Amino acid sequence: MTRCQVPAFLIHQIQEELDKDEEEMMVFLCRDLAPDLATADLKEILVALNEREKLTPVGLSELLYRVKRFDLLRRILNTEKATVEAHLARSLRLIPDYRVEINENLEKDEVGSLGFLLRDYAPRMKMAKDKSFLALIIDLEKLNLVAPNQLDLIENCFQSIHRIDLIRKIQKYKHEASVSSVHSQPVYVNAHQASLPNLNLIDPPYHSGIQNENIEKLQKGSSLTLGAAEPLHMSIEESGSVPHKMSDDSYRMQSQPLGICLIIDCIGNDTDVLEKTFRGLGYDVHCHRYLNMNSMNQKLLEVARWQKHKYCDSFVCILVSRGNSQSIFCTDHTFSGFPLEQIKKYFTADSCPGLLGKPKLFFIQSYVVPENEQECSSLLEVDGNAENISSKVTIPHAADIFWSHCKVDVSKLEQSPTSSSYYLRCLAELLHNPYKRKRCILAIHMELNKKVYDGNMTVDPSQQYSLLLQHTLRKKLFFPT
Repeated sequence: MTRCQVPAFLIHQIQEELDKDEEEMMVFLCRDLAPDLATADLKEILVALNEREKLTPVGLSELLYRVKRFDLLRRILNTEKATVEAHLARSLRLIPDYRVEINENLEKDEVGSLGFLLRDYAPRMKMAKDKSFLALIIDLEKLNLVAPNQLDLIENCFQSIHRIDLIRKIQKYKHEASVSSVHSQPVYVNAHQASLPNLNLIDPPYHSGIQNENIEKLQKGSSLTLGAAEPLHMSIEESGSVPHKMSDDSYRMQSQPLGICLIIDCIGNDTDVLEKTFRGLGYDVHCHRYLNMNSMNQKLLEVARWQKHKYCDSFVCILVSRGNSQSIFCTDHTFSGFPLEQIKKYFTADSCPGLLGKPKLFFIQSYVVPENEQECSSLLEVDGNAENISSKVTIPHAADIFWSHCKVDVSKLEQSPTSSSYYLRCLAELLHNPYKRKRCILAIHMELNKKVYDGNMTVDPSQQYSLLLQHTLRKKLFFPT
């Protein structure tokens, strides 16, 4: 036995003292340390870690601390809780922070509620009546739905069962992980990912430094001395109670639903794919086809006045219509035009207070009617402060607006009346891809630009799409992955 290893009798003695739930918890904590032993019991895992020189007396004391068996710390390892906390404060940790923060014992009815909520995401996942929360997390890890850098799903579920304390724990972990990544580039892996071949993943260096501790060689019956240290005011019972300070560089995108998504498709070819895409992102989607301008105006006003915006983190509006550079015509045959600028105004913070400080995304597909084919008529009267709308600049003055406007000649539609918009089809494909959604909306739109303009290379100039992005976003915007 090397000086870093733990005597076998200590492992046996501790394992005998633990109940079933504590063993399960300890196995969960060790999953990243021994990913090849996914089906092994606790004793097998501890013995294997010991043989691989990954388990030290300090590491064993941390495991007992994490499962709150402070009596065994004192009785078997002859050390105190405060001493272990002092070592943890100096980053002498065996267990990854992710496993610590997500380690919780939930009531059976709460676990049952989580299982019900997750059926849409993991329909094949078996949900036994007596399944614990940790077993549920392990199942989600196997399906690659939860990982150290992929916690939005479980955070949203906690939101649904009103466990604000657990949401704060996850947000605290995510914030600290993002801060630490500025100074280093650690690669986090879960047990499922680490077991895959040829991925060239790096084991997390959580136990580096532990084996360099000057630990006295343990003999049978000897005491474990971890070294004197001042007790810190950091108790495991207090975990998660510290208020979380939200990151200032990205919008909060965690509400359920994520926001209202209003789709007005006056052509009728894109509603289905757009509805599926944004419903999959977590939006409450409302679709309307073939509206005239009066009907659209009333619908926009109605949605802008909804009180539910204050409970959501964002808003999306998608319009598909014939139009010109400044207006859309809906299904009206007389081209009076509904000013696009007014659509923005309905959802700015002064008109819709529930969206104050929240991102408002607009995706417009205009099939442009040539000016010589438009019939002159007065602009539609709209509610609100709309004077001189046509003379205003198109760049939005209000904050937090993302405005993506794609135009193509109406002849494109006339040649293929049932064809969907290539612009909207590419948008849906990008947003449907979870790997693309790891990038902010501006990066996603840059790729959308590329797809649209690459597509233009293969068509007649009169059939090419023109894409314009204007925004007043103040932060980065990420959709849930």
